[in-house]
Amino acid sequence: MSIKDDFISLIHRLQDDICTALENIDGKARFREDRWERPGGGGGKSRVIADGNVFEKGGVNTSIVHGELPAVMAQQFGVTDAQFMACGISLVIHPLNPFVPTVHANFRYFELYDEKGSLKDSWFGGGADLTPYYLDERDGVHFHQTFKNACDPFGKELYPQYKKQCDEYFVNKHRNNEARGIGGIFYDYLRPNAERSAQQLYNFAKANGEALLQAYLPIVERTKDRPYTTAEKDWQEYRRGRYVEFNLIHDRGTLFGLKTNGRIESILMSLPPRARWEYDYHPAPGSREAELLEYLKPREWAV
Repeated sequence: MSIKDDFISLIHRLQDDICTALENIDGKARFREDRWERPGGGGGKSRVIADGNVFEKGGVNTSIVHGELPAVMAQQFGVTDAQFMACGISLVIHPLNPFVPTVHANFRYFELYDEKGSLKDSWFGGGADLTPYYLDERDGVHFHQTFKNACDPFGKELYPQYKKQCDEYFVNKHRNNEARGIGGIFYDYLRPNAERSAQQLYNFAKANGEALLQAYLPIVERTKDRPYTTAEKDWQEYRRGRYVEFNLIHDRGTLFGLKTNGRIESILMSLPPRARWEYDYHPAPGSREAELLEYLKPREWAV
């Protein structure tokens, strides 16, 4: 099989494995699946879970789309009459309990063809990041260490590089560069070259995709049954407002989907079911809420 076929098989397997694991830990809710077709070519499977014992809302989506390169991308890449293929998995899981973090991940592969249909360019992108509302340092260490362990066999320099890129990307610049969460890894435009083959890049994406459940589920198990107050739920929803702001103002994937007439329900599945905004709100000094804000700055988690 080609790398494209391998990657498509990978994202479908990851979708099945992740959805099964999340349903098992929730114990109540089940994913609803919608299959959709893109008018220009291709389609996808959107799976959404809601109103569970553990997960208030979440989505795990796969898509394989192809056809004429949208004008906005053709302009970006400086090409005309080009065809493309893009495939990937994207997920966002919003928990019910404010002591359980939100998690986001996506892994994708893109091919660009010339007017004769010959492969002109290809690249991989992806990553995963954690957005807590109340933070136990052990959770941050575990999440980052798991992805460092997944990256290290491919080069010790990769985790520090992609962690830095994650810290720099998931930032609400309009909020004085406040981070959305505590990061993870983020990479894009990884192209095959003399130093790294397409197969090696695929293996790297596979290792990180398979690390997600190892990184997230132990944190969910440890925190999902903690009692919480209405005030703590309010804080979770306030911080979710920041999540919404990032996704609608800065996130490249969301903006690309909106500009290219993507499937709106799949694009906006990343938004939480409830969020709140309060005018000029500041948590009380010394509180657990104020403590979280101190973690929303780049720091070293893994060893």
